[in-house]
Amino acid sequence: MTLLESYIFRRVFRMFLVALVPVLAIIWTTQVLSRINLVTDSGQSIGSFALLASFILPTIIPVVLPFALVIGVTQTLQTMNIDSELAVIDGAGAPRKTIYKPVLMVAALLCVFSFSIDNFLEPVSRLGMRKTIAATYADLLSTVIEEKAFRKIDEGLYVQISERLQGRIMRGLFVADSRDPRFEMLYYAREGAVDEGGGTLIMKDGEIHRKAVDGAVSIIHFDSYSFDLSELSETRGQAKLRATDRDLGFLFSPDPADPDYKLKPLEYTAELHRRLTDWFFPVTFALASLAIAGSAHSNRERNIPPLIPALSIAFAIRWGAFFLANRIEASATNVSMLYVFLGVANLLLVAAIYRTTRQLGKSRPLAERFDGLINRLLGWRRTRPDGTGTRP
Repeated sequence: MTLLESYIFRRVFRMFLVALVPVLAIIWTTQVLSRINLVTDSGQSIGSFALLASFILPTIIPVVLPFALVIGVTQTLQTMNIDSELAVIDGAGAPRKTIYKPVLMVAALLCVFSFSIDNFLEPVSRLGMRKTIAATYADLLSTVIEEKAFRKIDEGLYVQISERLQGRIMRGLFVADSRDPRFEMLYYAREGAVDEGGGTLIMKDGEIHRKAVDGAVSIIHFDSYSFDLSELSETRGQAKLRATDRDLGFLFSPDPADPDYKLKPLEYTAELHRRLTDWFFPVTFALASLAIAGSAHSNRERNIPPLIPALSIAFAIRWGAFFLANRIEASATNVSMLYVFLGVANLLLVAAIYRTTRQLGKSRPLAERFDGLINRLLGWRRTRPDGTGTRP
């Protein structure tokens, strides 16, 4: 890179970090605090809380990272424009790649980082988080719940234990589960225990009462019944390994005998194509920032900060990709729609940048067009430089 390109690269990367750290900290804190009751109610140590928080972090980094890049690139270019640096670069005859190259290099590095997090670290962290939650609930059942008192474990889930013995053995176990709107479940067991791994509640000599919405009741007697404690998390009813917990190799070639894959094969297809597209968002969003703020302009030409249209375009593209990826779970024919949408979006952004580059000083940049559209929607006209002009 040239000296000027290195200068822009450093500024963009610094501004990206300035935008990423506080936004990531806020979102991470809200996610962690939503689970703090799970740790405190089960009597876990601060170490368990820190472990759970560390598992949550990789799941939110790929989502926040592209938007932080939009903020970093747009704000850097806007600041350079205010300081007349972009005008000096254009006036000196420097090629436009002097501005585009360092921005796209930062985006490319973030694409590699996002791909690594999405496909290698996040599946492991999700599985570790679910195991931690299951172990926490196991401790809650075996050591924390008071005898002869109803305890709310989850929304619509209550447990009572008559007596607790040594070795995680419990007597007089009662579980009331109304979380599924289709039916209510009541479990009675003369004796129960949590296995050594902390992942299963084994109930012995009991009954299961199932009441449907229409009032029909079915009763099942059992000598031994295993209750998966991972079902006490928000992912109740799912297998221990879901599509989001799998690595990229498994998604490319799923095991046909896998019980969760046999139940929801399209969920694995959707997860595969989601991972194959999400990692490229840093480049897409960098193109949006360059289309909006990549050219020199007078501050009098715009009434709306470039960050607003840049973020608007980024949110629209992200929402569209999210919607189409979810639609794959309904039908595999939606796979092509996802790639067509993202391909068209990138081509339009490249065309906007190319148009500005070819007709620099003659064409209206994308940000000015966005600004004019907002002005028309608000129903007012820009005041002329000589002070004349009206606003309704």
